[in-house]
Amino acid sequence: MFSTGQLIFGALFFLVFVVIIYFMYRKDLKLHKLYYKGTIWVLIAFIAFLLLLLFVKFFVKG
Repeated sequence: MFSTGQLIFGALFFLVFVVIIYFMYRKDLKLHKLYYKGTIWVLIAFIAFLLLLLFVKFFVKG
């Protein structure tokens, strides 16, 4: 499906991309802590809402 060169390029691209994203995140960590306090609650609410939808879909017949 993919040639060896394409697989090597894809793997290297992914590796370099992850490394760059990691260093950029580390650089902005202070700003994230300052401006995005409390966003974990938004994530928890979103996950709870999705679980509620799954509950309704699979366990409530009607």
